[in-house]
Amino acid sequence: MTTPLTSTRAAEAARAGQTIAADRLYAKVARRLLPLLGLLYLVSYLDRSNIAFAAPNGMNEALNLSSSAFGLASGIFFLGYSVVEVPSNMALRRFGARAWLVRILVSWGVVATLTAFVTSAGQLQTARLLLGVAEAGCLPGIVFYLTLWLPKNVRTRLMAVFFVALPLSTALGAPLSGLIVQYADGLAGLPGWRAMFLLEGVPALLLAVVVWRALPDGPREARWLTEAERDWLLARVAEDEPEPSVKRRGAGWFTPRTFALGFAYFGIVYGLYALSFFLPTIIAGFQGDNGREFSIVERGLINAVPYALGAVAMLVWGRRAQRTPGAAWTVALPAVLAGVTVPVALYMHGPLATMVVISVCAIGVLSAIPVFWALPTAMLGKEGAAAGIALVNTIGSLGGFAAPYFTGWLKDWTGSVRPGLWLTGGLLICSALIVTALRRGAPRPAEEVV
Repeated sequence: MTTPLTSTRAAEAARAGQTIAADRLYAKVARRLLPLLGLLYLVSYLDRSNIAFAAPNGMNEALNLSSSAFGLASGIFFLGYSVVEVPSNMALRRFGARAWLVRILVSWGVVATLTAFVTSAGQLQTARLLLGVAEAGCLPGIVFYLTLWLPKNVRTRLMAVFFVALPLSTALGAPLSGLIVQYADGLAGLPGWRAMFLLEGVPALLLAVVVWRALPDGPREARWLTEAERDWLLARVAEDEPEPSVKRRGAGWFTPRTFALGFAYFGIVYGLYALSFFLPTIIAGFQGDNGREFSIVERGLINAVPYALGAVAMLVWGRRAQRTPGAAWTVALPAVLAGVTVPVALYMHGPLATMVVISVCAIGVLSAIPVFWALPTAMLGKEGAAAGIALVNTIGSLGGFAAPYFTGWLKDWTGSVRPGLWLTGGLLICSALIVTALRRGAPRPAEEVV
């Protein structure tokens, strides 16, 4: 039987690395937090990316959108998101995770549902901009929130579990969106794509109630932990805190290294959203190949395949990366894999070959994302973590604006999507080079398996 830990013994146990009791405690925290946080992120990603499924199913025709206009409407979300990102995440630190995440959920749920009623390209772009402002701070807030609960070696693995919500939002969301577009057509007099926006905005409002009732601000407020468990967690997380190199307030996050991390994340995010926003259109182009026509639901299921495979790869790669948290190669290898394969997909002949290569690209991009977050959380001190993570995500989020806009603009300019995806591949490889350079000469993370 495990002896209960006092506050003093908690610190001693953390230093001694007593991992048997820790395994049970980390599992308890994961069971309590990750399903809710993962669902929150799943819904947020669905609401920001479902425009990609609306585009070939009536929206572009109804609003008279060109490829570049659709790209602007898709990407302008990230301008609003980026402008408000850092202050939003600092507000989360000040007001607490529960209150601020509820604010985020309510505001983005309202905007997401109202998007169903836009009547022009300008109104769509305004709605997307406001959606980005409303949702700003969600992902970096969650990343920072987990640093309050878990040390980095455990966090690396569990971040992969959390981030599986990203591919699942498409693997599940694409067929769901297809069902709504096809079978909710005419709901309240709305065409299917409008009904999709309306219905998929509601879960954010419902989640606001759940978060308010179920999410503690930190270990100290968790009633489902014993006092000994709270002390042990706080001691273990505190030991993970690097010594600050500069005493000046804020200096730990506004540094060249933070900006370099942001540019590395920019390339990875660029790859993710170039794929996300244009894959449904590529799949729609399969129509007529070999005399086969696909229904809206079938196209949604095809769209889900790369993300379902990516979800499995994300979990496997996250478990492997746990052994060396913060190692550059764990980010660089999948980024290079995605960078090499993304333009190759355009030179394949036939839907099957194209989808195989796209699936490999999705595996690379999705595997790089959760392990990337081990870098900023390891390099930034606790005082700079909230703002630093937000700044990295702010710069990276601009990739979400640039990817659909420039991919669409290059398609309109050249008549082909190939130049845009060659650019995507190049940026992914640049991200791999940046993270490798950042970690060169730094102490190698000690191998630690929990």
